[in-house]
Amino acid sequence: MTHDNRITAIVHTYNAREHLGRVLDTLQGFDELLVVDMESTDDTCDIARQKGARVVTFPRGEHRIVEPARQFGIDHASHGWVLEVDADELVPPELTAFLRRMAGSADAPDGLYIPRRNYFMGREMHSGYPDPVLRFFRRDKCRWPATIHAIPQIDGRTDAIPARRKELAFIHLANESVHSRADKHLRYSTYEADRKAGRRRHPGADLLWRPAFIFLRKYLLKGGWRDGLPGLVLSVQGACNEALICCKLAERKYHAKNKEKTNL
Repeated sequence: MTHDNRITAIVHTYNAREHLGRVLDTLQGFDELLVVDMESTDDTCDIARQKGARVVTFPRGEHRIVEPARQFGIDHASHGWVLEVDADELVPPELTAFLRRMAGSADAPDGLYIPRRNYFMGREMHSGYPDPVLRFFRRDKCRWPATIHAIPQIDGRTDAIPARRKELAFIHLANESVHSRADKHLRYSTYEADRKAGRRRHPGADLLWRPAFIFLRKYLLKGGWRDGLPGLVLSVQGACNEALICCKLAERKYHAKNKEKTNL
């Protein structure tokens, strides 16, 4: 049986012109460049085609997260291996060479976690590194759930690039600010509440301890203290986001109980 060792690099976009040209330049070493666009209204698709990408459109509809388009892109890939890249992530040449060697190896895993270097308040954050993301896999071994922050489901063995290999990490161009992260939390917390609704049976009690737990994990266990004031701010914002999710779940439970009483 002949295995397809070629790689399709997939980039998901919606009004992604800010970084897209640079991102696509770093992907020219792969066998296919596929852009899955969610009906952008700027010149994202023109930039993609100028860089040699094949563009397919995923109807955006009511979707405000990328996950529903992930499997769509995988299904449209032409080759046996897939590398998923966000529209604000650079792939260093060392990573390209590493992935090409892996795809041609007889003992390659079916999925690979890749570290990511993140930025906040104008500096690279060491506390969150390696921030591993499962983005490289055999196309026929992967199914990607359509829920927010879902991890792709790999039918087989997965491996991870060691954290010490920073030259093989994605470079996340999004240099987030307090405002941009707060805006993202407001938008995504509802999706997170939807995802966690079946698992959080006591959201009121969770509200008392989970934000504190998230802060301590980010600031102490993951080393936020090493990043100075930005590390403290990032840890506090993480706790605030968790509190917002718990508040939304508590509100849903409160209204559901009142509705039950009304119907009695």
